[in-house]
Amino acid sequence: MTPTLLAIACLIVVTFGYGGLCAASPFGDCRKCRGMGHALKTDRKGRMKRGKDCRRCHATGKRIRTGRWLYNRWARIYRAGTDTPEGYR
Repeated sequence: MTPTLLAIACLIVVTFGYGGLCAASPFGDCRKCRGMGHALKTDRKGRMKRGKDCRRCHATGKRIRTGRWLYNRWARIYRAGTDTPEGYR
């Protein structure tokens, strides 16, 4: 097998694998708070303490994956473009 075909096959496998991951689990851990929903702070004595809520995930610890976000956007645009107009109902 030539290196070009091998590279194409690897890209196809990675693409379908990521698509399957987005379909099976559309939400992943937030990259900023690592899925905790808040930051960790230490007080004066060095003990761990809950910090502020994460602004990216709004303290849920989950964010929508990029692939799922793109699919949702595509599906919304497709549905808006294929709806029947008001006069044809």
